[in-house]
Amino acid sequence: MKLRATLIGFTAILMWSFLALLTAASGKMPPFQLSAICFAIGSIPGIVVLTLNPSRLALLKQPAKVWIVGIAGLFGYHFLYFTALRNAPAVEAGLIAYLWPLLIVVGSALLPGERLRWYHIVGALAGLCGTFLIVGRNGINFDGAYAVGYGAAFLCAFTWSGYSLLTRRFDAVSTDVVTGFCMATSILSLICHLGLETTIWPETGLEWLGVLGLGLFPVGAAFYAWDFGVKNGDIQILGSASYAAPLLSTLILTIFGFADPSWRIAFACLLVTGGAVLAAQDMFRRKAATAEQAIAAE
Repeated sequence: MKLRATLIGFTAILMWSFLALLTAASGKMPPFQLSAICFAIGSIPGIVVLTLNPSRLALLKQPAKVWIVGIAGLFGYHFLYFTALRNAPAVEAGLIAYLWPLLIVVGSALLPGERLRWYHIVGALAGLCGTFLIVGRNGINFDGAYAVGYGAAFLCAFTWSGYSLLTRRFDAVSTDVVTGFCMATSILSLICHLGLETTIWPETGLEWLGVLGLGLFPVGAAFYAWDFGVKNGDIQILGSASYAAPLLSTLILTIFGFADPSWRIAFACLLVTGGAVLAAQDMFRRKAATAEQAIAAE
């Protein structure tokens, strides 16, 4: 069960790796407008499930703290991320925001039944270095003038890591509740859009497909998969493996002609993959022990 849940959680990372490509394909829609539409689309699969199985509506009745954590996680992360991008260069803001996998790995030591090992930290740091190579390929230059943006990016990293770690504590809460988180995030994003942005609609069918793809996968199904993964899988492995998202994203952009191949990508691939394998030592050991027990039983 734990391996299966971990693999399901990893599908969220795979879907997030298509975020840049689909965002580029979606046109020039403002971020909060895009967020409002995508989270509305992302809530549709959950709404369909609840409609077909009305008895599951009872699963949405959760304590206030569950709703606060869920909505703060999904909406808070995106609000802070967009704020960071508005007030600081995208490269530096993105790199700071992507501290969240490392924070998940380190913070997992506070969770019941989890132990932080040296290889978890080293694996996460290797992934961070790989991310640095990808995100900072055109140089990094932190400037005090962008302190507000940097601060928002730091809060962004702590928000998503905190959401993921607290979600683990709510392991008895059904993933159906993510539908409500998505709906609330869509509404709050719409309010921010109406107050802060000018509405811009996609101009072509391809751009609408990009928006639909975002809503169904990176800003939809990915959150359901992540919720199930962090609740039932190995959160330390998922934290370290999350650094694969920017790497896979860059590889996908390269394949589709939006980026050029380079030695940085190859070296980053080694760092991220090696870090993920190192952090997954516990899983490999459990599988080896299970295999040995099966052989002994024969």
